[in-house]
Amino acid sequence: MIPKIQCCIDALSGGVARSHIVDGRLLHAVLLEIFTDFGVGTLISR
Repeated sequence: MIPKIQCCIDALSGGVARSHIVDGRLLHAVLLEIFTDFGVGTLISR
């Protein structure tokens, strides 16, 4: 999990407003994270 968090921090440092960590084993995880209010992953923002 530490490498995933480090990548999110690097993205935020590079100017990205928000970063998401989603479970790739869940069917349509990215769509659920983007288009639903509850999401299925972890949102990291600055």
